[in-house]
Amino acid sequence: MKNGVKMIDIAKKLNVSVVTVSNALGGKDGVSEELRAKIRATADSMGYKPSNSKRDKKQPVNTGAGKSIGIITAECFAAGIGTFYWELTANISNKLSALDVYTVYESISVQNEKDCVLPKILTENRIDALIVIGQLGQPYLNVLSKVEIPLVFVDFYDNHYDIDSVVSDNFFGGYVLTDYLVRKGHKKIGFFGHVTVTSSINDRFLGYVKCLMENELEYNPEWVIKDRDRYGTIYSEFQFPEQMPTAFVCNCDETAFRVITNLKFKGCKVPEDISVVGYDNFTVSNICIPTITTMEVDLEKMASASVEIIMKKLADSTYSEGRRIIGGRLIEKNSVLDISTKK
Repeated sequence: MKNGVKMIDIAKKLNVSVVTVSNALGGKDGVSEELRAKIRATADSMGYKPSNSKRDKKQPVNTGAGKSIGIITAECFAAGIGTFYWELTANISNKLSALDVYTVYESISVQNEKDCVLPKILTENRIDALIVIGQLGQPYLNVLSKVEIPLVFVDFYDNHYDIDSVVSDNFFGGYVLTDYLVRKGHKKIGFFGHVTVTSSINDRFLGYVKCLMENELEYNPEWVIKDRDRYGTIYSEFQFPEQMPTAFVCNCDETAFRVITNLKFKGCKVPEDISVVGYDNFTVSNICIPTITTMEVDLEKMASASVEIIMKKLADSTYSEGRRIIGGRLIEKNSVLDISTKK
């Protein structure tokens, strides 16, 4: 009789993510020995059998049960439970597991990214396809793009490569956030983000610039402030310009949270002295005081699109999706002051 127990069943029983179960059963890091033992014992008691454990890797790739799909992220994105990338990874993994697809996760360290060291799940031929969540540096992508298995980029794209991608509507999102501030009376608006690190940040920045141009507002280079290093690690402290704008568009909620924290340390009140908006509508936007007005990313649709595309590519090696753009919506909270009625 065919074994019907899947990793998602084990995850639900233990109230952990499918990524955690996959790492535990696959002998990967990131799981305590106590939890690993518990997961393995539960898997044994439930009769779980990895469907690809003795698969001949030379067999032709087909879709469906028994296939193995890898998920990788840069170390800077592999943060704790509740972050945007953690939830996106878990969502994709859960959807793949529901299709009886084995999911293997690996984080790319900063040093391995610098040295262009490919993940073990690739070099050891453990996967049939790969999903890359969050942008890696171009030298690394140069190497990664040469792998001969189906490949999908999620939350970024790179036109140097003919690789399918799933992204939020970043350009329009950046425009909508800036336009919202303009409608609230703000004429001096800055931007927080390292605009050359990821395509998402760059497109959000370009949406911001478009809105300034349309409204004939000042573009001040001193109001465009880097929020992270070139490997994506967000700074904890920022240097603000001497002459401040009345509002900042931040490329993500985490940056917005840190901007607000730094502003408070300087004695500035948000939104009374300066308004701040973010992007993603994730956990940090709700726990911040004040809560952060933000552009919501439809994480569910992004995950569904990612799974749909990678499965189509497994079924047909010639299939090409191009770039799938997922729309979002503005979520008003408490971090913006309406100054449109001020004289």
